Amino acid sequence: MASSSSQSGLDIDVRIKAEEVKAGKDMNFYLPLYKAAIRGDWEGARRFFDCDPDAVTAKITKDSETVLHVAVARSKAIYFISKLLEVMPSDALRMTNRFHETALHFAAKFGNVEAAKLLVSRDPGLPSIWNDSNCLPLHSAALFGHKVMVIYLLTVTGEHVRPSPFADEPGITLMMLLVHSGFYDVALDLLLRHPQLASTVSPGGNTSLSIIAKKPSSFPSGSCLNFWQKLIYSCVPLKMEQYSSHPTSKGSQPSTKQPGKHMNARCMPKLTFMFWEVIEGIVPLVKSLYDEKLMHCQAMELVRSLCTEVIHTNNMKSALIYKPAIILGATLGIYEIVEEILKAFPSAIWSLDREHHDLFQIAVMNRRENIFNLLRELGEHTHLVTQNIDTNDNTILHLAGKLAPPHRLNLVTGAALQMQRELQWYKEVEKFVTPGYKVKENSSGKTPAMVFTEEHKGLIAEGEQWFKDTANSCTVVAVLIATVVFAAAITVPGGSNGNNGYPIFNSETPFTIFAISNTLSLFSSTTSVLMFLLILNTRFAEADFLHSLPNKLILGLVNLFLSIMFMMVAFSSAIYMVFGHKKSWIILPLAFACLPVGLFASLQLPLLVEMIKSTYGPGIFYKQQRSYFWTVTK
Repeated sequence: MASSSSQSGLDIDVRIKAEEVKAGKDMNFYLPLYKAAIRGDWEGARRFFDCDPDAVTAKITKDSETVLHVAVARSKAIYFISKLLEVMPSDALRMTNRFHETALHFAAKFGNVEAAKLLVSRDPGLPSIWNDSNCLPLHSAALFGHKVMVIYLLTVTGEHVRPSPFADEPGITLMMLLVHSGFYDVALDLLLRHPQLASTVSPGGNTSLSIIAKKPSSFPSGSCLNFWQKLIYSCVPLKMEQYSSHPTSKGSQPSTKQPGKHMNARCMPKLTFMFWEVIEGIVPLVKSLYDEKLMHCQAMELVRSLCTEVIHTNNMKSALIYKPAIILGATLGIYEIVEEILKAFPSAIWSLDREHHDLFQIAVMNRRENIFNLLRELGEHTHLVTQNIDTNDNTILHLAGKLAPPHRLNLVTGAALQMQRELQWYKEVEKFVTPGYKVKENSSGKTPAMVFTEEHKGLIAEGEQWFKDTANSCTVVAVLIATVVFAAAITVPGGSNGNNGYPIFNSETPFTIFAISNTLSLFSSTTSVLMFLLILNTRFAEADFLHSLPNKLILGLVNLFLSIMFMMVAFSSAIYMVFGHKKSWIILPLAFACLPVGLFASLQLPLLVEMIKSTYGPGIFYKQQRSYFWTVTK
């Protein structure tokens, strides 16, 4: 009943609107048709067309869109679209809105591939119509991130279109849109067919290489994976399309694709791939890591291909292309971008930004250790590279003395460890500069040491307060443990023999365990108290944050953890001696003695491990695993 009532209402509305035709039509007149197109209600639209045949090609929105423009925006309105195309004249498919966009532009924006196929089957010339923004439907699909639509439109967009969609400004716009959307495999395929796009610069000065350099997450160095995710990432095999060769010049023919080639160096057994495919279907995390690894491989292949093509341009143009990309790579810490560009263009190591900062100065300012570690590859050229001075007469050591950007500083837990990391950076950079640069003044008359002190005043104060708060809270716990275990040593479990004063359980094994663990707990708790008191009464100079203060806190926390553990062992032994005689079930409740130890470990152990790793570990500065023996020329 509700459906027939609604249908009756629509018929009345259509008749009323039909009577208004003679008086003129406005947007409200076409409102029932607009609603029918949105709902995919073909019967309602057909009755409207019966009353007003011109409505098939009428502009029914304020942006001068036809009913076909509205309908293709819905992927579920395929039946509506197919019936509408039957009553529309062929030339009406090329009608545009006020932005000169056809219905195919709209289908591309909304990713409606089925609608696009219907439109192109009626008019194969639709993919070649440009809008006011100088974009084809192909560009619109890439802009709105519809990969399936992009792949389809690439097959139906002819290369005979003028201007060519794959050359000059339209071509580089398409390539950059593909890179923006993360369609690296499609971009790579387009590049192999049109290699000139690698060296094409947009009117705004952007290139495909500079666009991909803005996307750290597309590379392994920009991924934040935990241990288990890294393990799965390294194990999962890839199966992707690989290209047999790269074009070597603008006039070269595109290479043929060989589908099914593995990215792995060795040929993986078919059974292995089947196993991983099953795992990917069962475990979403594995599928996500597979997709991430595939994206990384495609991005790396695209960067490699772009660099290979840019080599064939002249020096001035190639520098215009790789310079913004390598500076962005150094700023964002994309080691892979910097590595590939330096392999192709060794002289790119001398690239400078607007403030005359070189790559390593940029890496130091942004605390990108993976880029700074490249210095170790330069050998005898190291001091030559680090001689650069920026527009404010700052050396690389001055820049190391500046406070790290907040987003990099906050990667380290706590103000104390942040200060330690800043000192580590300063000391490491100091190794690479010449002796004169250690005391050289900048344009403000400040040496690197003066810059460091001034920039880190606030962080030192925060670090001092952090150390004192941690020491105070831990001292209370350590004193409490020392009091408990000292009392337990005097009043032994079970009491003493009245004749000779020896403990009653003196000859039993649990008593020996109790005595040893209680003694160790008292010793470790007392030691931790002394270490925490030493922290409260020590000085808080800059240099102390590097080793002295962390060492004291590590010793205090380790002894506090041991005191808790030994105290619970002593408690369990005492309970077993007193209440566990011929009652083996008493062992079960004693398992709860592990809870305090586990709770302390879960709360304090991560901080302790991070501090030990930061103080005694290999650190963030190391020699790269691979060397390409770059030739540094100026």
